[in-house]
Amino acid sequence: MEIERKFLLDGFPEGLPLLDECVLEQGYLCTDPVVRIRSKEKNGSTTYRLCFKGEGRLVRQETEMDLTAEQFSELSNLLRAPMVRKDFRVYALPDGERLECSLVDGAFFYAEVEFPTVEAALAFTPPAFLGREVTEEAGFSMSEYWKTRRFPGHD
Repeated sequence: MEIERKFLLDGFPEGLPLLDECVLEQGYLCTDPVVRIRSKEKNGSTTYRLCFKGEGRLVRQETEMDLTAEQFSELSNLLRAPMVRKDFRVYALPDGERLECSLVDGAFFYAEVEFPTVEAALAFTPPAFLGREVTEEAGFSMSEYWKTRRFPGHD
């Protein structure tokens, strides 16, 4: 189960402890339901994952599994459009949450905060530097971004 809130950003936050950073590339075999492949490059090493996501915005089912480089390559050949590139950074928030920030395709910033329960998600007070919350707004999932950016004019 994935429980997260999503926010727009103007850039990567300053003054927060950086916990992790890597480069992600992800593509969508299907957007409804979401079936995604992703590579993660960190410190000269690359890992690969396959992810299935159910419906929902604040809460949704998520199942992931590891892929080999060969499996990832074979699935990449099935993509109908180029992958999304994400410069991904994770920061520590003062109250203990982790702020996951992404620069997508070098042009679009957003952040997510994941939670163990719906109650924790609803009780979270976002720091002032976070932009507009888009958790429940259509068009702000990465699968929707990929679809609208890679297939303009297509619904």
